Amino acid sequence: MEDYYLFSSGELERKDNTVRLTRSDGKYKDLKIEVTRDIYLFGEVSTNTKCLNYLAQMKIPVHFFNYYGFYTGSFYPKEQNVSGTLLIQQVQAYTDPKRRLYYAKKFVLGAAKNLLRNLKYYQRRGRNLDDSIKEITSLIRQIDQVHDVEELMGVEGTIHRRYYASWQSVFIPDVDFSKRVRRPPDNMVNTLISFLNGLMYTTCLSEIYVTQLNPTISYLHSPMDRRFSLCLDISEIFKPMIVDRLIFSLINKNMISEEDFNKESNYCYLSEKSKRIIVSEYDKYMKQKVR
Repeated sequence: MEDYYLFSSGELERKDNTVRLTRSDGKYKDLKIEVTRDIYLFGEVSTNTKCLNYLAQMKIPVHFFNYYGFYTGSFYPKEQNVSGTLLIQQVQAYTDPKRRLYYAKKFVLGAAKNLLRNLKYYQRRGRNLDDSIKEITSLIRQIDQVHDVEELMGVEGTIHRRYYASWQSVFIPDVDFSKRVRRPPDNMVNTLISFLNGLMYTTCLSEIYVTQLNPTISYLHSPMDRRFSLCLDISEIFKPMIVDRLIFSLINKNMISEEDFNKESNYCYLSEKSKRIIVSEYDKYMKQKVR
Protein backbone atom coordinates (compact mmCIF):
# COMPACT_ATOMS: atom_id res chain seq x y z
CA MET A 1 0.00 0.00 0.00
CA GLU A 2 1.12 3.55 -0.70
CA ASP A 3 0.70 6.96 0.93
CA TYR A 4 0.33 10.05 -1.27
CA TYR A 5 1.77 13.36 -0.07
CA LEU A 6 0.39 16.12 -2.31
CA PHE A 7 1.93 19.60 -2.11
CA SER A 8 0.36 21.20 -5.19
CA SER A 9 -2.79 23.31 -4.94
CA GLY A 10 -5.74 22.50 -7.16
CA GLU A 11 -8.88 20.39 -7.33
CA LEU A 12 -9.17 16.82 -6.07
CA GLU A 13 -11.89 14.94 -7.94
CA ARG A 14 -13.02 11.48 -8.91
CA LYS A 15 -12.11 10.56 -12.47
CA ASP A 16 -13.71 7.24 -13.43
CA ASN A 17 -12.19 4.72 -11.02
CA THR A 18 -9.35 6.87 -9.78
CA VAL A 19 -8.79 10.21 -8.02
CA ARG A 20 -7.11 13.10 -9.84
CA LEU A 21 -5.47 16.26 -8.53
CA THR A 22 -5.69 18.94 -11.23
CA ARG A 23 -3.52 22.04 -10.81
CA SER A 24 -4.51 25.54 -11.94
CA ASP A 25 -2.16 25.26 -14.94
CA GLY A 26 -4.05 22.19 -16.19
CA LYS A 27 -1.43 19.64 -15.23
CA TYR A 28 -2.72 16.73 -13.20
CA LYS A 29 -1.71 13.68 -11.19
CA ASP A 30 -3.75 10.49 -11.04
CA LEU A 31 -3.52 8.46 -7.86
CA LYS A 32 -3.28 4.67 -7.92
CA ILE A 33 -6.35 4.42 -5.79
CA GLU A 34 -6.37 0.62 -5.55
CA VAL A 35 -3.04 0.70 -3.68
CA THR A 36 -3.58 3.97 -1.79
CA ARG A 37 -3.57 3.83 2.00
CA ASP A 38 -3.72 7.54 2.96
CA ILE A 39 -3.73 10.91 1.20
CA TYR A 40 -1.94 13.91 2.75
CA LEU A 41 -2.87 17.37 1.43
CA PHE A 42 -0.41 20.21 2.05
CA GLY A 43 -1.62 22.63 -0.64
CA GLU A 44 -4.82 24.63 -1.09
CA VAL A 45 -7.08 21.87 -2.41
CA SER A 46 -10.80 21.90 -3.14
CA THR A 47 -12.89 18.76 -3.56
CA ASN A 48 -16.54 17.64 -3.68
CA THR A 49 -18.85 15.04 -2.17
CA LYS A 50 -18.51 12.79 -5.22
CA CYS A 51 -14.80 12.47 -4.56
CA LEU A 52 -15.18 12.11 -0.79
CA ASN A 53 -17.88 9.45 -1.17
CA TYR A 54 -15.57 7.49 -3.44
CA LEU A 55 -12.68 7.79 -0.99
CA ALA A 56 -14.99 6.65 1.81
CA GLN A 57 -16.08 3.69 -0.30
CA MET A 58 -12.40 2.79 -0.82
CA LYS A 59 -11.73 3.30 2.93
CA ILE A 60 -9.03 5.94 2.34
CA PRO A 61 -8.49 8.64 5.01
CA VAL A 62 -7.46 12.12 3.87
CA HIS A 63 -5.32 14.30 6.15
CA PHE A 64 -5.22 18.09 5.85
CA PHE A 65 -2.37 20.46 6.72
CA ASN A 66 -2.49 24.26 6.70
CA TYR A 67 -0.27 26.79 4.94
CA TYR A 68 2.29 26.57 7.73
CA GLY A 69 2.48 22.79 7.49
CA PHE A 70 0.58 21.99 10.67
CA TYR A 71 -2.07 19.29 10.88
CA THR A 72 -5.64 20.63 10.90
CA GLY A 73 -7.84 17.54 10.56
CA SER A 74 -8.75 14.35 8.74
CA PHE A 75 -11.52 13.00 6.56
CA TYR A 76 -12.22 9.75 8.40
CA PRO A 77 -14.38 7.30 6.42
CA LYS A 78 -17.20 5.49 8.15
CA GLU A 79 -15.72 2.72 10.27
CA GLN A 80 -16.06 -0.72 8.73
CA ASN A 81 -14.64 -2.84 11.56
CA VAL A 82 -17.02 -1.94 14.37
CA SER A 83 -17.47 -3.97 17.54
CA GLY A 84 -19.98 -3.12 20.24
CA THR A 85 -18.30 -5.60 22.58
CA LEU A 86 -14.89 -3.95 22.22
CA LEU A 87 -16.41 -0.48 22.60
CA ILE A 88 -17.97 -1.51 25.92
CA GLN A 89 -14.64 -2.93 27.08
CA GLN A 90 -12.82 0.27 26.12
CA VAL A 91 -15.31 2.39 28.06
CA GLN A 92 -15.20 0.07 31.09
CA ALA A 93 -11.39 0.27 31.12
CA TYR A 94 -11.59 4.07 31.10
CA THR A 95 -14.25 4.37 33.81
CA ASP A 96 -12.37 1.99 36.14
CA PRO A 97 -9.64 4.20 37.73
CA LYS A 98 -7.29 1.27 38.36
CA ARG A 99 -7.54 -0.09 34.83
CA ARG A 100 -7.22 3.34 33.27
CA LEU A 101 -4.10 4.05 35.34
CA TYR A 102 -2.65 0.65 34.40
CA TYR A 103 -2.92 1.37 30.66
CA ALA A 104 -1.78 4.98 31.06
CA LYS A 105 1.35 3.79 32.88
CA LYS A 106 2.12 1.42 30.01
CA PHE A 107 2.00 4.29 27.49
CA VAL A 108 4.26 6.50 29.59
CA LEU A 109 6.68 3.68 30.37
CA GLY A 110 6.93 2.68 26.71
CA ALA A 111 7.63 6.26 25.66
CA ALA A 112 10.15 6.83 28.47
CA LYS A 113 12.11 3.68 27.66
CA ASN A 114 12.26 4.63 23.99
CA LEU A 115 13.51 8.16 24.62
CA LEU A 116 16.06 6.77 27.07
CA ARG A 117 17.18 4.39 24.31
CA ASN A 118 17.78 7.42 22.08
CA LEU A 119 20.02 9.08 24.67
CA LYS A 120 22.00 5.89 25.28
CA TYR A 121 22.53 5.56 21.53
CA TYR A 122 24.18 8.97 21.39
CA GLN A 123 26.00 8.42 24.68
CA ARG A 124 27.77 5.46 23.05
CA ARG A 125 28.84 7.86 20.31
CA GLY A 126 30.60 10.19 22.69
CA ARG A 127 27.86 12.67 23.69
CA ASN A 128 27.89 13.95 27.27
CA LEU A 129 24.52 12.60 28.38
CA ASP A 130 25.38 10.80 31.62
CA ASP A 131 23.47 13.17 33.92
CA SER A 132 20.36 13.19 31.71
CA ILE A 133 20.31 9.40 31.51
CA LYS A 134 20.68 9.03 35.29
CA GLU A 135 17.92 11.54 36.00
CA ILE A 136 15.48 10.04 33.49
CA THR A 137 16.24 6.52 34.73
CA SER A 138 15.36 7.69 38.25
CA LEU A 139 12.14 9.31 37.00
CA ILE A 140 11.14 6.12 35.19
CA ARG A 141 11.21 4.29 38.53
CA GLN A 142 8.60 6.75 39.81
CA ILE A 143 6.07 5.75 37.14
CA ASP A 144 5.00 2.63 39.01
CA GLN A 145 4.59 4.59 42.26
CA VAL A 146 1.99 7.16 41.11
CA HIS A 147 -1.60 6.85 42.32
CA ASP A 148 -3.59 8.59 39.58
CA VAL A 149 -3.34 9.78 35.98
CA GLU A 150 -2.83 13.42 36.96
CA GLU A 151 0.24 12.49 39.03
CA LEU A 152 1.45 10.29 36.18
CA MET A 153 1.18 13.20 33.73
CA GLY A 154 3.36 15.23 36.08
CA VAL A 155 6.10 12.60 36.01
CA GLU A 156 5.78 12.31 32.22
CA GLY A 157 6.13 16.08 31.85
CA THR A 158 9.29 16.12 33.98
CA ILE A 159 10.79 13.28 31.92
CA HIS A 160 10.14 15.13 28.68
CA ARG A 161 11.52 18.42 29.98
CA ARG A 162 14.76 16.71 31.01
CA TYR A 163 14.86 14.83 27.72
CA TYR A 164 14.42 17.94 25.57
CA ALA A 165 17.01 19.80 27.66
CA SER A 166 19.55 17.15 26.64
CA TRP A 167 19.01 17.57 22.90
CA GLN A 168 21.61 20.31 22.68
CA SER A 169 24.22 17.61 23.35
CA VAL A 170 22.82 15.40 20.58
CA PHE A 171 23.00 17.94 17.78
CA ILE A 172 26.28 18.34 15.91
CA PRO A 173 25.56 21.83 14.47
CA ASP A 174 24.99 24.79 16.79
CA VAL A 175 21.20 24.69 17.13
CA ASP A 176 18.92 27.03 19.09
CA PHE A 177 16.85 24.70 21.28
CA SER A 178 16.49 24.55 25.05
CA LYS A 179 12.84 23.69 25.72
CA ARG A 180 9.65 22.56 24.00
CA VAL A 181 7.44 25.43 22.80
CA ARG A 182 4.21 24.42 21.08
CA ARG A 183 1.86 27.29 20.31
CA PRO A 184 3.38 28.73 18.31
CA PRO A 185 6.69 26.90 17.73
CA ASP A 186 9.42 29.51 18.00
CA ASN A 187 12.43 27.92 16.32
CA MET A 188 13.53 25.27 13.84
CA VAL A 189 13.53 22.34 16.26
CA ASN A 190 10.13 23.12 17.81
CA THR A 191 8.67 23.49 14.33
CA LEU A 192 10.10 20.13 13.30
CA ILE A 193 8.65 18.50 16.41
CA SER A 194 5.18 19.98 15.82
CA PHE A 195 5.13 19.06 12.13
CA LEU A 196 6.35 15.50 12.61
CA ASN A 197 4.11 14.93 15.63
CA GLY A 198 1.20 15.80 13.34
CA LEU A 199 2.34 13.20 10.82
CA MET A 200 2.78 10.63 13.58
CA TYR A 201 -0.73 11.38 14.87
CA THR A 202 -2.25 10.74 11.43
CA THR A 203 -0.25 7.53 11.05
CA CYS A 204 -1.66 6.25 14.35
CA LEU A 205 -5.16 7.31 13.33
CA SER A 206 -4.89 5.32 10.10
CA GLU A 207 -3.64 2.25 11.97
CA ILE A 208 -6.52 2.48 14.45
CA TYR A 209 -8.96 2.80 11.54
CA VAL A 210 -8.20 -0.75 10.35
CA THR A 211 -8.87 -2.15 13.84
CA GLN A 212 -12.05 -2.31 15.92
CA LEU A 213 -10.75 0.23 18.45
CA ASN A 214 -12.61 3.49 19.00
CA PRO A 215 -10.08 6.35 18.58
CA THR A 216 -11.98 8.74 20.87
CA ILE A 217 -11.55 6.65 24.03
CA SER A 218 -8.11 7.05 25.61
CA TYR A 219 -6.41 6.46 28.94
CA LEU A 220 -3.40 8.76 29.34
CA HIS A 221 -4.90 11.79 27.59
CA SER A 222 -8.42 12.66 28.66
CA PRO A 223 -11.06 11.92 25.99
CA MET A 224 -12.42 15.18 24.58
CA ASP A 225 -14.79 16.34 21.87
CA ARG A 226 -13.33 16.96 18.41
CA ARG A 227 -10.18 14.89 18.79
CA PHE A 228 -9.09 11.27 18.50
CA SER A 229 -7.30 11.11 21.84
CA LEU A 230 -6.33 7.43 21.60
CA CYS A 231 -4.00 8.50 18.77
CA LEU A 232 -2.26 10.81 21.25
CA ASP A 233 -1.79 7.90 23.67
CA ILE A 234 -0.37 5.52 21.09
CA SER A 235 1.81 8.08 19.32
CA GLU A 236 3.66 8.77 22.59
CA ILE A 237 5.32 5.36 22.28
CA PHE A 238 6.49 5.86 18.70
CA LYS A 239 7.50 9.53 18.68
CA PRO A 240 10.93 8.95 20.28
CA MET A 241 11.80 6.17 17.82
CA ILE A 242 10.50 7.86 14.68
CA VAL A 243 9.94 11.60 15.13
CA ASP A 244 12.92 12.35 17.39
CA ARG A 245 15.38 10.11 15.56
CA LEU A 246 14.34 11.65 12.27
CA ILE A 247 14.92 15.16 13.66
CA PHE A 248 18.39 14.19 14.89
CA SER A 249 19.19 12.70 11.49
CA LEU A 250 17.86 15.66 9.47
CA ILE A 251 19.88 18.18 11.47
CA ASN A 252 23.08 16.21 12.06
CA LYS A 253 23.32 15.22 8.39
CA ASN A 254 22.70 18.85 7.35
CA MET A 255 19.60 17.87 5.36
CA ILE A 256 17.75 20.70 7.11
CA SER A 257 19.07 24.04 8.35
CA GLU A 258 17.74 27.34 9.68
CA GLU A 259 17.65 28.65 6.09
CA ASP A 260 14.86 26.19 5.25
CA PHE A 261 12.44 27.87 7.66
CA ASN A 262 10.47 31.10 7.59
CA LYS A 263 10.22 33.29 10.67
CA GLU A 264 7.66 35.93 11.59
CA SER A 265 8.07 37.61 14.97
CA ASN A 266 8.02 34.70 17.46
CA TYR A 267 6.60 32.24 14.93
CA CYS A 268 8.66 29.77 12.88
CA TYR A 269 7.24 27.66 10.05
CA LEU A 270 8.37 25.35 7.27
CA SER A 271 9.17 26.37 3.71
CA GLU A 272 7.73 24.16 0.95
CA LYS A 273 11.23 22.84 0.24
CA SER A 274 11.68 21.73 3.86
CA LYS A 275 8.22 20.11 3.95
CA ARG A 276 9.08 18.00 0.93
CA ILE A 277 12.41 16.90 2.41
CA ILE A 278 10.91 16.02 5.79
CA VAL A 279 7.92 14.16 4.35
CA SER A 280 10.17 12.17 2.02
CA GLU A 281 12.40 11.10 4.91
CA TYR A 282 9.40 10.33 7.12
CA ASP A 283 7.96 8.10 4.42
CA LYS A 284 11.29 6.24 4.19
CA TYR A 285 11.32 5.76 7.96
CA MET A 286 7.81 4.34 7.92
CA LYS A 287 8.73 1.83 5.22
CA GLN A 288 11.75 0.49 7.09
CA LYS A 289 11.52 -2.98 8.56
CA VAL A 290 12.16 -3.25 12.28
CA ARG A 291 14.53 -6.09 13.12
